[in-house]
Amino acid sequence: MTILSAPPLATRRDALSGVRTRRIFALALDLLLVGVLVAVLWTALSIATLGLFWFFGPPLFPLVAFFYNGLSVSGAKMGTPGMRAMDLEMRREDSGARVPFIDAAAHAVLFYLSWFCPPVFLVSLVDAQKRCLHDMLVGVVVVRRL
Repeated sequence: MTILSAPPLATRRDALSGVRTRRIFALALDLLLVGVLVAVLWTALSIATLGLFWFFGPPLFPLVAFFYNGLSVSGAKMGTPGMRAMDLEMRREDSGARVPFIDAAAHAVLFYLSWFCPPVFLVSLVDAQKRCLHDMLVGVVVVRRL
């Protein structure tokens, strides 16, 4: 019989306090920032291509969101601007280390796919570490900034 231990970050008393609420506000801020980035890129590329970009532009939002999440979470600050504003960071569940780009980007893809079945977000209500299903699949935990 093996005993599963919690990740080292979850042992801090306040590491998980208020994480769900903070994640919701961080998401709202990040969606706003991604929307602004997409609008600026859309306008610039539409002007640069004399409107031809409109035929290829629809996948721009998922593409920007993919790199936005992947680059910001795997960066030195370990979180998107919204997460940093809400005093959150994302770490590897097993070691507490920084999340690699591919895992952070996969996390974003799984998160956006989760919107097709919203009840999967309820998993965080029964998980002791307040993780969503996409967090578990990628092997990350979102905690309060150290």
